[in-house]
Amino acid sequence: MKKSWHISRRRMLKGMGACVALPLLEAMNPLGLSTKIPGKSPQRVAFFFAPNGVCPGKWAPDQTGTDFELSPILQPLKGIEKDLLILQELMNKNSVGTKDGHYTKTANILTSGALTRTIGSNVNSGGTSIDQLIARKTEQETLFPSLVYGIDRISSGVDANVGYTRLYGSSISWKTPTQPCSKEIDPRFAFDRLFRTVVPGKSSKPESPWKKSVLDLVYEDAKSLQKQLGIADQNKMAEYLESIRSIEMRLDNTEGLKDFEASISPGIKRELKQLDIRIDDYVDITAGQDITEKVRLMMDIISLAFWSDASRVSTFMFGNSVSSRNFSFLEGVRANFHSLSHHQNDERRMIQYELINIWHMEQMAYFIKKLKSIPDGNGSLLDQSIVMFVSGLRDGNRHSPYNLPILLAGSGGGKLKTGQHLIFEENTPLANLHLTLGNAMGLGMNKFADSTGTLSEIIV
Repeated sequence: MKKSWHISRRRMLKGMGACVALPLLEAMNPLGLSTKIPGKSPQRVAFFFAPNGVCPGKWAPDQTGTDFELSPILQPLKGIEKDLLILQELMNKNSVGTKDGHYTKTANILTSGALTRTIGSNVNSGGTSIDQLIARKTEQETLFPSLVYGIDRISSGVDANVGYTRLYGSSISWKTPTQPCSKEIDPRFAFDRLFRTVVPGKSSKPESPWKKSVLDLVYEDAKSLQKQLGIADQNKMAEYLESIRSIEMRLDNTEGLKDFEASISPGIKRELKQLDIRIDDYVDITAGQDITEKVRLMMDIISLAFWSDASRVSTFMFGNSVSSRNFSFLEGVRANFHSLSHHQNDERRMIQYELINIWHMEQMAYFIKKLKSIPDGNGSLLDQSIVMFVSGLRDGNRHSPYNLPILLAGSGGGKLKTGQHLIFEENTPLANLHLTLGNAMGLGMNKFADSTGTLSEIIV
């Protein structure tokens, strides 16, 4: 029987202009038992994409099986090897033979379908992406079916060199084969859409809910709920709310980064306007601005959504195809990502290429360890999640779509055998992995795109 102190799993903190989903609490268990019960926590899945491939010879460990040492690029993941799966020799068949180096190796990375070659609006990714199929299954149980985030805004126009719309290089998440999901690239907007219920800009008055902290808006409801909770739940909720407060403070601090625009000369601003290039794009990409904090804020927002079960599915793009982001904010790097990926075996360029790859793994380590640090159900949030990192290329210099760099973390609630470096048969379909992950998340599919079966080696 439900007792008076039991609360709904869908209980949220509410206030004028704010709505905050809560993490799993013991008071939400109708049996009055501990939340540390197998099968009680939902599964989550996050897909991360990076453009331009990885430095040759620096990605894969030398040893296979369970006893392996991390490669130079993967060193930031040291200490969590048992939570990882490093997979070799998977390839995306429908990205081969297209006479295009990037776009046809990006838009279909999660669909494994054949793209329609077009320079117009009649785009077709060859299928619905695996993240959106999973989102359809869970959408009735969460506030947001999926979170689609990135760093670069969706590009428009045509790449005349290859005859493809740039949209294909900006999207990995497809609601239908012809409908890419909109992508949020601003951490502030991502946070506000997760927790606020008012539209920005409706009021400039100081008392407007838009001007106040989310936690201030739900303070009275939080105070009332705390009185109903046991000590353990009070501590859990306090930790969760403190994480929200911390992100809000960091978002306020990042506002100062916009002052960098003041250093751009009026002449350059006029040229950018004539070329229809946004100033923030110029500052963010061309000027080599450090995006580490921006990326980590996005990752922390995903973590909050997973923690509170506001969403169970996310995708994140570290950059669009042909990303020319300047990484000179990294010590030892003096050029943009795309040009360095065309290293032509020049040692100086390959060193810089590798440093950018390592930076990506530092961010992945940050996210994975974040999930690992959050208790959830009978383990950690990472234990209940599957995190995937992939690039559409192996070596950017050759635009090689074979043997893609793929990393997984987390067992998805005990569904995957982690702690392995595996080399599959050459040219194993990437769709086999998507089929495996989809079924681990409960889809029950027999086939996905050009799959030939599941990857039994990683299934418990």
